[in-house]
Amino acid sequence: MIIDTHCHIDLYQAPEKVLQECIDADMIAISMTNLPSHFEMGYPHFRNLKKIRIALGMHPLYAKFHKKEFGLFLKNVSKTSYIGEVGLDFSKEGYATKNIQIESFTKILENVSGKNKILSIHSRGAEKEVLELLKKYNITSAIFHWYSGPINFIDEIINGGYYFSINPSMTKSEKGRKIIEKIPINCILTETDGPFTNISGNILKPVDVINVNKYFSTSWGKPINEVEKIITLNFRELIKSIK
Repeated sequence: MIIDTHCHIDLYQAPEKVLQECIDADMIAISMTNLPSHFEMGYPHFRNLKKIRIALGMHPLYAKFHKKEFGLFLKNVSKTSYIGEVGLDFSKEGYATKNIQIESFTKILENVSGKNKILSIHSRGAEKEVLELLKKYNITSAIFHWYSGPINFIDEIINGGYYFSINPSMTKSEKGRKIIEKIPINCILTETDGPFTNISGNILKPVDVINVNKYFSTSWGKPINEVEKIITLNFRELIKSIK
């Protein structure tokens, strides 16, 4: 089985087609949303699916909409076990809204703490702050999506009991490969982050997560079917928290 723990099906030019491809592939996919209003639009298309889920998100780079949208977050939080994409972004792109982001992320964590939720986390330039808040609010089930922070901080995240989702773009850069090498196999999950990733100019879709498995097959020295088993076991271990 192939698993994409972080993609954005609603942001493709033909989301219905991409969703049907996931169904046809009999894969597991968790589709992120960037705002609760986006979740509300997409939810009817996912509500009856078994292996493909939609997550309730509040993307840090959409901070200017957070205050207006937070009521919708509270309204919809009971409809899904997956929360994402959420987190903090203190890069040049996001730093101007740092305080709004912290306020929003804190309120999100307050409202999901103690509930059976799995979070997909954006942490660019704010890895330490994100981890501190996850621990403060006793969030036990979270995936650090497309981690790009300090390699020497990975151990602290692992010690918190969290996972990392790896996408094809990470396998193409030297830093990305060093990050991957640092993460224990039992803490690794797979993602595409499509449509924000591509190979040779071709936008990746959830079914293309097989490219990450191919990378692991080579780097771990294991056949593809063994890689798929490992990732599946990791995912099953994670979702025990919502059962």
